[in-house]
Amino acid sequence: SVPLSRAVYLIIRLREGHRKGSEEELYPRREPYSDILFLQFVLQAPSDGRKHLGAFLAETKTETVMTDGRISRVEVIDVRFPTSLELYGSDAMHTDPDYSCAYVIISTDNNLQGHGLTFTAGRGTEIVVAAVKALIPIIRGVSLESIYSNFGQFWRKLTSDSQLRWVGPEKGVIHLATAAVVNALWDLWAKIRGKPVWKLLADMDPEEIVSLIDFRYLSDILTREEAIEILQKKKSTRAQRERELTTNGYPAYTTACGWIGYGDEKIKKLCRDAQSEGFTSFKVKVGQNLLDDKRRLQVVRSTIGDKCKLMVDANQCWDVKEAIYWMKELSDYRIHWIEEPTSPDDILGHATISKALAPLGIGVATGEQCQNRVMFKQFLQAGALQYCQIDSCRLGGVNENLAVILMTEKCKVPVCPHAGGVGLCELVQHLSFWDYISVSGTMDNREIEYVNQLHEHFKTPVIVKNGRYMPPHAPGYSCEMLPSSIEKFRFPDGSFWKESANFKGVF
Repeated sequence: SVPLSRAVYLIIRLREGHRKGSEEELYPRREPYSDILFLQFVLQAPSDGRKHLGAFLAETKTETVMTDGRISRVEVIDVRFPTSLELYGSDAMHTDPDYSCAYVIISTDNNLQGHGLTFTAGRGTEIVVAAVKALIPIIRGVSLESIYSNFGQFWRKLTSDSQLRWVGPEKGVIHLATAAVVNALWDLWAKIRGKPVWKLLADMDPEEIVSLIDFRYLSDILTREEAIEILQKKKSTRAQRERELTTNGYPAYTTACGWIGYGDEKIKKLCRDAQSEGFTSFKVKVGQNLLDDKRRLQVVRSTIGDKCKLMVDANQCWDVKEAIYWMKELSDYRIHWIEEPTSPDDILGHATISKALAPLGIGVATGEQCQNRVMFKQFLQAGALQYCQIDSCRLGGVNENLAVILMTEKCKVPVCPHAGGVGLCELVQHLSFWDYISVSGTMDNREIEYVNQLHEHFKTPVIVKNGRYMPPHAPGYSCEMLPSSIEKFRFPDGSFWKESANFKGVF
């Protein structure tokens, strides 16, 4: 049951005077070796080498046993937090969100668990839960080995059910449900391997990464061979960037001071607090009233000063011409980007806005509600965005996000992920860390959104220091919730909701 290629590779390294080192050294290319060749190397290895090999094989055997399990149970839970009470997350289109999630727990017959989620805003979470339940027959009873040995193929199977795809395909509620399941599978895989997801990805060879991705519909912008070439270029310097990341972290920007329902004094205080925590980039919600937007932006700009970066987010509330007019009116506040200026499905509209605002130095950012990799492909081909905002749950989990990140690298568009919500900061940090280590190789003009809300409900919440995300070391995808939080906020039978029958946010 031991992968012979890995054992042979280790013996070769030991004979050359090396010792068990980095994970990258221990995972060779996947060429088959015969048992005879394997035994020949074992017999010729020095005694010290055989000692290291024994330890390695024991570790490998443990991993092999763990991945021999099968999925025995999938549980999905509706979890809702009453964020509308304080107007957390309020914007021009979502005036009273109750941040929520469909939370998935995948259990195996050898007592392993993976946890995943997809973000929602209150009402409608029960629909996503129903969609997850519809996916369960596809994954129940499946062996972990069959999933992780060709994850790209399994991802296609999960998104290609001949009947379920009719309510997609690869978009909307069924795709949100797919993300919850896929995220849980990644959490499980990373825990089996004893690594956080970002490290699991960063240690993979280019060919392994490409095997995770469904390239269907993408060959006109990115082929498998091009993806491997992109990854190969950065491979030799990955360790250097990993050290930089673990030492100094990854840039973040804050949205917490800019919700549309906040008053001026609260905005000032939150801006000052964020600056004291090291943030130099701020985002403000706009779009309900032009005069009010100008007033609020003046409050923010006068508080943070001229050197800080200021972005705005309209959350899809404008028509194309209205977006151009509105942003020209706000340009005096030195806006770095306008986020979601119009319908998230209007690719050509975004392209028109991008062209009109370019002379003002204002970029267009979008993607948090971009349905799938195919739409991202068209956004990139049309020059419709200058900042790509992937979302760990809107797309179909990690696998599809990897495809988008590779496309953006080919098109030289920076990735600045959408986060906040419930668990989005915890999830998406892993994707940006991999982007930096293995794909783009830079943090220039790249930031991860940060909102300081609801992190206390997770076992391994994000760590942000001096305005920068610090990479987690705990194995998994950082999205396992505390049992006490699930018990309290599961809907409708959690203790909070039982005691809040007249709460208006979700009823």
